[in-house]
Amino acid sequence: MDQVDSSTIGTTKHTPKTLDSSQVWKDAPILKGTTQFEPLPDVGTIMITGGAGFMYGKKPFTLAQGSLDYCATLNNHNVLNSRPNFSFFQGDIASPADVTACLEQHKVDTIIHFAAQSHVDLSFGNSYSFTATNVYGTHVMLECAKAAQIRRFIHVSTDEVYGEVDEDGEDLMETSILAPTNPYAASKAAAEMLVNAYWKSFKLPVVIVRSNNVYGPHQYPEKVIPKFTCLLERGQKVVLHGDGKHTRRYLFAGDAADAFDTILHKGLIGQIYNVGSADEISNLTLCSKLLQEFGLSESDEWISHSQDRPFNDRRYAVNGQKLRDLGWEQKTSFEKGLKITVDWYRKFGERWWGNIDNTLGTFPVISSPPLVPEHKLRGNLDSVLGEERKAMQGPHPTSANGVHKAHEDVDGQNGRA
Repeated sequence: MDQVDSSTIGTTKHTPKTLDSSQVWKDAPILKGTTQFEPLPDVGTIMITGGAGFMYGKKPFTLAQGSLDYCATLNNHNVLNSRPNFSFFQGDIASPADVTACLEQHKVDTIIHFAAQSHVDLSFGNSYSFTATNVYGTHVMLECAKAAQIRRFIHVSTDEVYGEVDEDGEDLMETSILAPTNPYAASKAAAEMLVNAYWKSFKLPVVIVRSNNVYGPHQYPEKVIPKFTCLLERGQKVVLHGDGKHTRRYLFAGDAADAFDTILHKGLIGQIYNVGSADEISNLTLCSKLLQEFGLSESDEWISHSQDRPFNDRRYAVNGQKLRDLGWEQKTSFEKGLKITVDWYRKFGERWWGNIDNTLGTFPVISSPPLVPEHKLRGNLDSVLGEERKAMQGPHPTSANGVHKAHEDVDGQNGRA
């Protein structure tokens, strides 16, 4: 991947927690994936949206990132700033002008769309922002990608779009029906509908990826593993929702990065790939393993229970054989990945993110308005409509100069993503 120069973009405007004065990022290890592929001849610049989040840096793409959301920090990519194949673009995925500027400035030909609101608890109380970012933001990305004749658009979704799987239920295939049960999962399913529509209607060369829960260093501590680690490091007990018997399958970030790199190089356009982990862990078992990492005994002194979410899926389960057939494999055991993660947060967690007091509560504190400001949404819609009017005056999208030509170029590469 030494030829790429990528770019990314984020969403809602918040004050970034950079901690540049402490230079904390200089002390942290550089974490990478393990896959090694020959550079693809038709990939020059990769735009990775959500690049100030925790997943982007595990593979040496470049990126330009969008607006800094509450769960983003420049510390997550400061270490890459000196590299010649990396650049950072701060913008908003819900702004057609920002996305277009990034695509044109960096001559982007490939997009990996990570940017999303993803905290389920937050979606119960602030669901409008999930629609604005995950659905409308994805729509903007697709429309701009179509106009730019992007050669690959890899859309990062989630296993939660399938909904709850019975305790004795079989692992779900990519063809399984989508049945999301919370506002976050519903917004991701809606985004997938748009992605598929752009593939069918405009032949935009897309790939959809549905992954199990990814964990690892650099993740904002609203998610359970970094959150509980930070609480235990403070000497505070952890609080489980409900009975704590809900299970999740956990995938270490390095293995997830390898999965996306494999899909980029070997996946097929128009396909969906599950990224499945073999490690299904209940929240109670997770607490036990975390206490062991701290040398603490499992007792009421360290674990308590609260009321559950409005709805909390008991488990998710996906079949990842289709991706394994491309050569990907899960290499990091949960025990090893958890130790790496806990060690990182004990050394860097609080310094990395700044004040995280509100984040460590049992349920999230909603600090931003629950509604998308009307003037912002109207401004973005006006921008989109203006671009569409311009497009209508140009070549028909199915002409030889339109997106079908881009699709034919991709098909000429044997349909590889």
